[in-house]
Amino acid sequence: MRISYNKLWKMLIDKEMNKNDLREAAGISAASITKLGKGANITTDVLLKICVALHCHIEDILETIDE
Repeated sequence: MRISYNKLWKMLIDKEMNKNDLREAAGISAASITKLGKGANITTDVLLKICVALHCHIEDILETIDE
């Protein structure tokens, strides 16, 4: 099983935001954005910052996928 952040990228498109806009709004590092882009593990602190910045719930930005 793995985590997919496709919901996050779709949300950014809907909100007409890019990754840099997200980084600034959420106050997260460029390294965190890179990890998200690669589907790598990321801390829940970063995920919560994204949720606060986008006014959403964690299930709105990620999903688990069976491999």
